[in-house]
Amino acid sequence: MLKNYIKIAWRNLLKNKGYSILNIGGLAIGMAAAMLILSWVENERSFDMFHHKKDQLFLLGNRANWGDKLQVWFYTPKPLGPAAKAEFPEIANYSRYSDGYNFLLSVDEKKMKGEGAFVDSAFLDMFDFQLLAGDKKHILNSPTEIVITQALAKRLFGNEVALGKTLKIDSVDMVTVSGVLADMPGNTRFTNIEFLLPWRYLEKIGYSDDYWSNNSVQTYVELNPGISKEAMNKKIKDITMRHNGPEEDTEVLLHALPDWWLRSKFENGKIVGGRIDMVHLFTLIAVFILLIACINFMNISTARSEKRAKEVGVRKVAGAYRLSLIGQFLSESILIATISGLIALLITWLVLPAFGNLISRRLAVDFGDFRFWLNAIGFILITGILAGSFPAFFLSSFQPVKVLKGTFKQAKATFSLRKILVVVQFSIAIILIISTLVIRKQIQYAKDRENGYDKNNVVYIFEEGEMAKNSRLIKNELLQDGVAASITRSSCPITESWSNTNGFQWEGKAPNDKTLFDRMCADEHIVQTAGLKLVAGRDMDLTQYPTDSTAVLLNEAAVKAMGFKDPIGQVIRDNGIEWHVIGVVADFISRSPYDPIEPTVIEGAKGWFNIMHIKFNPSLSTATALAKTEAIFKRYNPDYPFVYNFVDKAYAQKFKESEQTGTMAALFAFLTIFISCLGLFGLAAYMAENRTKEIGVRKVLGASVFSITQLLSKEFALLVVISCLVAFPIAYWAMDRFLQTYTYRIALGWGLFILSGLGALLLALLTVSSQAIKAAIANPIDSLRDE
Repeated sequence: MLKNYIKIAWRNLLKNKGYSILNIGGLAIGMAAAMLILSWVENERSFDMFHHKKDQLFLLGNRANWGDKLQVWFYTPKPLGPAAKAEFPEIANYSRYSDGYNFLLSVDEKKMKGEGAFVDSAFLDMFDFQLLAGDKKHILNSPTEIVITQALAKRLFGNEVALGKTLKIDSVDMVTVSGVLADMPGNTRFTNIEFLLPWRYLEKIGYSDDYWSNNSVQTYVELNPGISKEAMNKKIKDITMRHNGPEEDTEVLLHALPDWWLRSKFENGKIVGGRIDMVHLFTLIAVFILLIACINFMNISTARSEKRAKEVGVRKVAGAYRLSLIGQFLSESILIATISGLIALLITWLVLPAFGNLISRRLAVDFGDFRFWLNAIGFILITGILAGSFPAFFLSSFQPVKVLKGTFKQAKATFSLRKILVVVQFSIAIILIISTLVIRKQIQYAKDRENGYDKNNVVYIFEEGEMAKNSRLIKNELLQDGVAASITRSSCPITESWSNTNGFQWEGKAPNDKTLFDRMCADEHIVQTAGLKLVAGRDMDLTQYPTDSTAVLLNEAAVKAMGFKDPIGQVIRDNGIEWHVIGVVADFISRSPYDPIEPTVIEGAKGWFNIMHIKFNPSLSTATALAKTEAIFKRYNPDYPFVYNFVDKAYAQKFKESEQTGTMAALFAFLTIFISCLGLFGLAAYMAENRTKEIGVRKVLGASVFSITQLLSKEFALLVVISCLVAFPIAYWAMDRFLQTYTYRIALGWGLFILSGLGALLLALLTVSSQAIKAAIANPIDSLRDE
């Protein structure tokens, strides 16, 4: 029976090649698009889910009232981990994690930079990163050892065995390779790690401390089996309060591993979403695209029902049951879905690397995993049944008496299911088009926002090796040689914020004021170098004003937060130092360009420095300035490679994730409208084929090509107009909710909606008109000749 079904289905495919290609092509594109989206969704959902202790692993965080909000953050004091382990038997293991260290690694004369982190000895026992060489139970204990990844081992030692080899860190300390890790997978928060150093080495070089007020590292804990997050939260929440004195009001909380990547957005101290919102959105888009492809199949199949009517009538007269006819038609749709699915798999395999590059993810399909093939078969079957269910029940319902008498004719209803499905298709397509335009306009709005500093012709360089010791010599030579127009040292890049505090004191501060201020340090000429806009006062200048070592600059938001009417000359206390205000700068963006600007205090040369900003001489080309700068750095810091970052590129990185989301939305909106137009093309072609004699008569009676084209196109144009009326309010509601998540956002104007509707209408008319014009210019003699 099944073999017979497949044979008949195959013959029907070959008999109607044009419509078969439309059905298979539409389904294949829809299925491939859905597969691409679902591969990204699976990648998002799989982040750090490969650790076998995933249900026992938690990230410790802080929760406290800052200003008028209950804030949550996940940088904690360094002593929190050891204290929690000592005080709570429910905690089996802990590891602190401090990353972002780009050390110079040397083996003989070979030198290269590597990015790594400091961790406690339990780190590799808590997390399942594959150790290719070494003993997991006895590594990361001594300050003289290091664990490196396979790729870094290859770079450092070539094909030699790396285990037991020694290397030098920052031209200072010798360490021994005690373990080699497999390269970090792409679906982990630790993906950039190339080496791990023991916490005891951090203590050795003086970077550790026991200050409970210094939130500077991430702390991971492993709970014993059977211990619930809720119970542990109640016990651990007051640990910082107990250790930091009666004025401390910071609570400690546990953030579960499955939530680290997907649910990291907090409001008023509670999880309200995060990346999971985008996962849900794009899963819905995948469903919509597949649904649209299935609607195409349904529409074309039911539109051609008259061609299959006599077949159904003959089969029923011959004794076929309706159930067997349903089986026949479902077999046809499953066959088409199978062919489409195989084509979709091929498309996915070919396109996936480019799609991964587009969204900066390492995506892959494991064709050797039997679970993949089970999922693929299930996906194809569901698609085939979904696409073929309505045509199967519709075609099998024909009455043989009417069909065989020749009296069968589909009623031309005002609201047929086919028309409703076309409206659904285009409604979804128009919603996606509007969403794409809104996202892109919102990104551009943020890009066009005044950032408060000059991004052009400015680079920043991380201080390392001999840079700090020779900073004055480097600075003088760059200025004297005319390479730089201005230079400043700072604690962080101007595009970022690495420190904040609510501990500033000033005259008139309310006792319960817990406003959080961003804090950075700069030695001098920060206004000139970064191109900040001076609102009042002056820039820092240690040559002319030696006391500027304790000077501060405030941004406008800080002046407002401190309530200063005349800020110049005011005194601010921080870390036991009295800082005097010498200037006010306009607000500048150091965090997200979509968020409000935080109150910011720039402290003078008494602070600390990690970065050198250089404003190049505008009369030099960038290439010349960089070459001369590199030569000077090589003289004063010869052991380290010259690595620089352009401020404009660093600022552009803030939009990277948003732009990737916008690109994905645009890509799948295009595919949606393309698949919808494929369906219209098939319907228009069949409609023109069915009305060949009518068109011939009209032409003989004097109808013009334009009037015939209009006749065949107006029904579809009306359907698209109805789609607009359905899509506009839904899109407005969805995009209004989307924009509410941004403090700085565009206004939703009707221009975007009208533009999207007109674009969809134009595409639909072009699609339909191509068939309508073809029918209208045909010779009526051919269509009216008696058979």
